[in-house]
Amino acid sequence: MKTLLIVWHSRTGGSRQLAEAAREGALAAGDCAVRLLSAEEAEAADLLAADGYLFACPENLAAIAGVMKAFFDRTYYDVLGRIEGRPYAAVICAGSDGENAKVQLERICTGWRLRRVADTRIVNVGAQTREAIFAPKAIAAGDLAAARDLGAMLAAGLALGVY
Repeated sequence: MKTLLIVWHSRTGGSRQLAEAAREGALAAGDCAVRLLSAEEAEAADLLAADGYLFACPENLAAIAGVMKAFFDRTYYDVLGRIEGRPYAAVICAGSDGENAKVQLERICTGWRLRRVADTRIVNVGAQTREAIFAPKAIAAGDLAAARDLGAMLAAGLALGVY
C-alpha cells in the first residue's frame, strides 16, 4: 500500500485545518495509507517511508513559516537524491499574498527533484492587522473542499500508480 505524508505547521489553525481536510479527502479516496505529521515531528525517515507528500503551511513575513522552514532544513540533506520523482502538492495559508512562500516551498521541492502534481494553492485569509494575524483562523468551506479534493487526488493517484 502506498503512503501519503502530509506535513503541516500552523500557529493560528488555518494550515492545520487545510491539512486535516486534505487527510479527510485522502482517506476517503481509499487504498492509500495517510500520515499527518506536524513539521516539528516529521523527520527524514518519514519522508523516506512515504510515496508522496502534501505540505501545508502559513506564510510569515513573505516566506514559509519558520517552523516549516526548519523542517526542510532539518531533513533536506538526509533525503537529497533519495526521494526524486515522488509527487507532491502544497497549500499556503496567507494573510494577503503568499506568492513568495509558494516560490520558496516550490524551490525546495525542486531541489529534491519532487514532481509537483497540482498547482500550489494559496488560501488568502485577509489578515492585515496584528489582531487579525494572531487570531484563530476559520477557513472557508470552499477552501476546505479544495484541500479535501487535493488530498483525494494525491491518494488516488498514488493508489492507482499514476504517480
